[in-house]
Order: sequence, then structure tokens, then C-alpha cells
Amino acid sequence: MAELARTLPASWYCSSPLYQLERRAVFLKSWYLIGPVVRFLDVDEKVSFEIAQRQIYAIRVSAATEFPGKDDLKVFDASTGDPLPSHVTPTGLLFAALSPSAPSFHEFFPDLEQLLAKVDFTKRPWRRSIKYEGNFNWKTMVDGYQECLHCQYTHPSFSVYYPPTFYTVYNHQNFSQHVADPKKPDDGLFLYFFPICTLNVYGGGMSSFRVCPTEDPGVTRMEFDYYHLEEGAKFEEYFQFTRQVAMEDFELCEKAQTNLERGVYGEGILNPEKESGVAYYQERVFDLVRQQFEEERDKHEAQGDSSGTDSAHTSRMVKIEA
Repeated sequence: MAELARTLPASWYCSSPLYQLERRAVFLKSWYLIGPVVRFLDVDEKVSFEIAQRQIYAIRVSAATEFPGKDDLKVFDASTGDPLPSHVTPTGLLFAALSPSAPSFHEFFPDLEQLLAKVDFTKRPWRRSIKYEGNFNWKTMVDGYQECLHCQYTHPSFSVYYPPTFYTVYNHQNFSQHVADPKKPDDGLFLYFFPICTLNVYGGGMSSFRVCPTEDPGVTRMEFDYYHLEEGAKFEEYFQFTRQVAMEDFELCEKAQTNLERGVYGEGILNPEKESGVAYYQERVFDLVRQQFEEERDKHEAQGDSSGTDSAHTSRMVKIEA
């Protein structure tokens, strides 16, 4: 019998040194969904973002066509003014990395564009963006998005439209696709992009959110962008529905984080079917953090420096077996 996957230990949700290691291992080496190109229609308007304490901005530099293409959009480091790696998909999504040392877009997402080709992301205009902080670790929120074991109880309104009976998560390289009914794979598009971005397309609306860690491992900033074919009452109805689902997640995450910090929950076993999405992304986090830790440890040892990342506190957590 295959060994069942275990969750990351609670300490990984509460430690500042561990988050700094995650920042170097995960965040500075990943790609992020910045948004559909319809978010960036005005030439020379800077749209600012902050991801893992890195300030960046996207800007449309030219307007040869109605919607900006790959040559019209640029992303820059706000503190240095240096250009950052960016990519516009053929169907109109802008992605960017935080560092030139990140792998290329196609290296990071080798089989993503084929799936994205099913949707024209220029069809739904940008309507609204909101952001606020929550008292939970960034992984606490991703845990909730990536599992479908408790959807029927935590999201009763969403479950009316997408019953969780056959809900399935398909994991790819650095992204997951959520399918409510495997017999209807084109009934909406629900994607998680490792490590902190999501994209949800259904009905006439589209929404995305970023789970942005702060320097405090117990505080995360949630950023939401909303798009819809309709204005007025139609959009407001969609907006209120998606906000209800988001707040159900928010409340659950704050309660879960409290249990993690108080030691009520330490670690456990993941359901191999209903929590495969959690197992997938947590394993990615663990592997990247361990690799970064070992590289930095070896570097410090070679330099004769016993301080640096090889502290007893960080070492104990990174060496915990997944």
C-alpha cells in the first residue's frame, strides 16, 4: 500500500525564518498571473502590485491594437526601474516573474497555454478590484482553495451550481485545474497557479485572486480582481455571489490559523482523492524550500560561515520529513 501524503507541519505556517526561506526558494523563482490584458488598456498608466515584499508595476507602452499584445505590455521592478520577465498568452493573460533568475514562462508552465486557449480573456471587461488583510498564513488560504473535501459544507451556495460529488483536481506542472464534473470539463475554468494565484471563469464573469504574504507569517493580504460581460445589476449579482464564497473561505482560514498557532493542529494525513491538490502544492513548497536550504547551507559551510541560514530553528523545520 502506497504511503499517504502528510501535511506540512504547523510550524511552517507560523515561522518568520521559514517564510524568508520560502521567499527565496519559492516566490523569487515563480511566475504570477498579473491579469487579463483588459486590465491594462490605457497607455502609460502604471498598475502597481506587491508580491512577497517586491514592488512591481505593469504598464502599457504602446497601442497598435485595441487590446495590448506581447509588445505593448511591460513589467518593471518599482524600486530599480529594471524590466522583469513577462509573458502575454495568445488569448490575453499577462504573467510576470519577480526576478530575472526565474525560469522562463514555458519552462515554468510547459502545458498551460493549450488549456488557456479555450477562453478569450479579452471578452470580459475589468469591473472592480479589492484587497484586505486576513490573520492567516498564505498557505492556509491555498490549502482551502486546493481541496474539495469540505466544499459542500463550507460553500453551500457554490455547491448548488457545482455539486462536489464528482469534483476533481488535475495537477500539472506548477498549476492545478479544478473540474466540478469530469464529464463536463468545459463547464467553467477554475485554475490555481503555483504558488499564490487563481483564475475562475464561469457564467458571464471572471475573477482572480492573489494570496500575498506579508512579513508576518500570520498575516496575508488578499487581492481580488473582477471581470464581467455585464455592468450594473448583473455584475453586482455576480460580485455578491463571489464575495460570499470568498468570505466563507476567509473565516475558515482565520479559524484554521488560530488552531495552527495554538498547537491544536500539528500535522496529519491528506485524503489521496479529495486533497490531491493540497498534497501536490505542499510537496512543491517543501521540495523547493529544502533545496534552497541545502544550497545556502553548503554555500555558508564552504565559506566557513556557520551563521546564515543554518540556524537550529530553521534547520529543524526544513529537515522534517514530508
